[in-house]
Amino acid sequence: MGLLVYTEQHQAAGVTSWRRSDQSVALLILCHLALASISLICVARLYPAYHVIFSSEMLPAAVVTVAAFAVLAVLFARAHFSFGYFAGYYLFVMIAGYLWLNNFSEFTYNHRLSGFSAAISMVVFLLPALHRPTLPRLLTLSPQAFERLLGCIVVVGAAAAAIGAYYNFRLVSLDSIYTYREALTAPTLVNYLVGTTTTALLPFAFACYAVRGNLWRACAVLVLLTLFYPVTLSKQAFFAPAWLLLMLVVTRFVSLRLTAILSLLLPTAAGLILVGLYHYGLLPERFAMPVFQLVNLRMAAIPSLAMDYYNEFFFAHELTHFCQIGYLKPIMTCAYQEPIAVVIYNWFGIGGYMNASLFATEGVASVGPLLAPISAFVCGIVIAIANGMSAGISQRIVLVSGALLPQTLLNVPFTTVMLTHGSVLLFLLWYVMPRDISDQAG
Repeated sequence: MGLLVYTEQHQAAGVTSWRRSDQSVALLILCHLALASISLICVARLYPAYHVIFSSEMLPAAVVTVAAFAVLAVLFARAHFSFGYFAGYYLFVMIAGYLWLNNFSEFTYNHRLSGFSAAISMVVFLLPALHRPTLPRLLTLSPQAFERLLGCIVVVGAAAAAIGAYYNFRLVSLDSIYTYREALTAPTLVNYLVGTTTTALLPFAFACYAVRGNLWRACAVLVLLTLFYPVTLSKQAFFAPAWLLLMLVVTRFVSLRLTAILSLLLPTAAGLILVGLYHYGLLPERFAMPVFQLVNLRMAAIPSLAMDYYNEFFFAHELTHFCQIGYLKPIMTCAYQEPIAVVIYNWFGIGGYMNASLFATEGVASVGPLLAPISAFVCGIVIAIANGMSAGISQRIVLVSGALLPQTLLNVPFTTVMLTHGSVLLFLLWYVMPRDISDQAG
C-alpha cells in the first residue's frame, strides 16, 4: 500500500510539473508576441522607407488580431519538442508579425483575404508539423559505420571549403558583404555543395561530436565552419559557429522547448533594450543600431514584411505556379525569367533580395492566397516525416544539428531549404544514425 501511495503521489507531482511547464511555455510565447509587436512599432519609426507603417488609430485592431492568433500558443504548450516544433515556432512568430503589419499596410491588395489565408496556412502547417509519426526502420547504421560516416562528413566539409575558396575567397567586414557578394561566382554544383555542407552536414557532425563529449572533434568542425564566411560572404556563415555553440550550451541547462522559444525571444528583447538605451541617450548609436538592424529588422521584421510585399505584387501579377523552382523552370512556361526575389526587389526597390518563406513563395506567389493553405499543409507533412525520421535519437542532437534551419526557413523557399540547403540529407542522417547513441554532455 505504501508503494502504491508513493507511486500515485509521484504521478500526481509529474502531472503538476508538466502543467507548470506548459504554462511557462505559453507565458513565454505571449511575452514574445508582445515584444515582437513592440519591435515592429520601433521598426516602423526607424525604417519607414521599407513600407512599414504604424498608426495609433489601427493599434486596437492589430492587438486584437495578434491576440486571436496567439491562441495557437496552446499547440506549442502541449506539444513535445521536435524539429517541427523548432521550425514551426519561428514561422508562427513570423506570421504573427505579418498579421500585425497587415493592419497598418499601405498597400492595396485584399488584406482581409490575405490575413485569413496566412492564419489558416499556419494552422494547417502546425497540425502535422508538431506531430511525430511512427515510421518503419529500414536502415540503422552500426556505431562503427556511423563513426566512419562522421569522419567522411568532416572530409567533405574540408573539401567544400577548399573548392569554394578556389572560386571565391574574400575577407571583408559584415558591413561590406553586400558590396562584394554580387561579384561571387561559382558553378551551381559548388553552390549546392557549400549550402548543404554549411547548413546540414557540418552542423550534424558538430552536434553528434559535442553531445557525445568528443569536444576536440566538435571544435575542429566549428573551425571548419568559420572558413566558409570568406567563401559565401553571408551573415549566417559568419554567425553559424557561435550560434551552434550557444545552442549546445543552452540545451545543457534549459529544456529543448524553452530553448527553441528563447533562441528567438532573447535576441529580439536585446535589440529592443539596446535601441531603448540609444533613444534615451544612454548608449551610442554605433553600439545599438547594428544589433537592432540585424536582429529586429533583418532577422525578425523582414520575413514578415516579405509576406506584405509578395501579397501586394502577386495580387496584381501572374502567379508562378511553382515555376520558380529551379528543377521545374526548364520544363515549364514561366512569366518570370529572373528569380522571384530579384523580381520583388526590382518592383519595390528596397529591402534587398527577399527570398521569403514557404508561406510567401510556395504559397502566395505560387498558388495565391486561396490555395496557399494547401501548399502549407503539404510542407507541414514533409516536416512531420522529418520528425518521424528523428524518432528515437537524442532530440538535443536534433535541435543543435538543425539550429540553422528555422531561420533559413524564414528567408528561403521551402523547396530550396529542402534541396539546396541539404535539409533532406540531414533528415536522412537522423534516420540512419544509431538509436543508442550516448549523450555525454547532458
